[in-house]
Amino acid sequence: MKVAIVGKGGVGKTTVAALLARRAVALGRQVVAVDADPDGNLASALGVPEQDVPEPIAAMRELILERTEAKDEGAGLIFRLNPEVEDLPERFSVSAGGVRLLVLGTVEAGGKGCMCPEGAVLKALMQHLLLRVDDDVVLDMEAGLEHIGRASARGVDAMIAVVEPGMRSVRTATRIRQLARQIGIDAFFFVANRVRSAEEEAALRKCLAEEAMLGVLPYSEELARADLEDRSVEAAEATLAEPVARVAEGLEQRMPRHASAAAG
Repeated sequence: MKVAIVGKGGVGKTTVAALLARRAVALGRQVVAVDADPDGNLASALGVPEQDVPEPIAAMRELILERTEAKDEGAGLIFRLNPEVEDLPERFSVSAGGVRLLVLGTVEAGGKGCMCPEGAVLKALMQHLLLRVDDDVVLDMEAGLEHIGRASARGVDAMIAVVEPGMRSVRTATRIRQLARQIGIDAFFFVANRVRSAEEEAALRKCLAEEAMLGVLPYSEELARADLEDRSVEAAEATLAEPVARVAEGLEQRMPRHASAAAG
């Protein structure tokens, strides 16, 4: 299954992405976790030592120029829009507890939807991961959907917006849902995170479509402490195992084709 995790900055989407990726590995699946957030922290959440964190693909200037056949000078660059990227996940990913981590990075210049060599490589790589790789893919994304075009969107089985108690988080998730629909992603769900009380849960359920709510992750002191100490989500897995399982099972129930394929 190919799942994209989105949401307002700071709501815990990286934590949710890491927890879901680790659960899939525990069930015997092959998983690629992709950090597609410019302020990426997925490596830390998965427990990758700082010295082993892979360099973002977007920062590999020589590789970008080689694959796009672009020149590193002048204006009006001519470059390939469909560069070869099939070998990149294997070459530039690292293993973290059975999860293969790949860091995309971001285009530093040119603005949203940059038509540049870096953007061409990132979009081609995203299409490869979503449309041609057989492994499960968990994408940790920024609030916008710049890395996913209409072609790649065909490979996204589900998009999950992480929300926390608060209307700013809810509004961001609602806006992302609208963007997702515009590029053809209809399987859109919500996960409530850091919920401290029944009142907070009820407030979120009132604001969001009930049929799209996969589950609720309670506030975790263990997880907060792990974040403070820059440790992986493994520290909190024991206390969050059941709610994370309910979220994953809720997704599988709504995507029966993929659930049966995984079981087989």
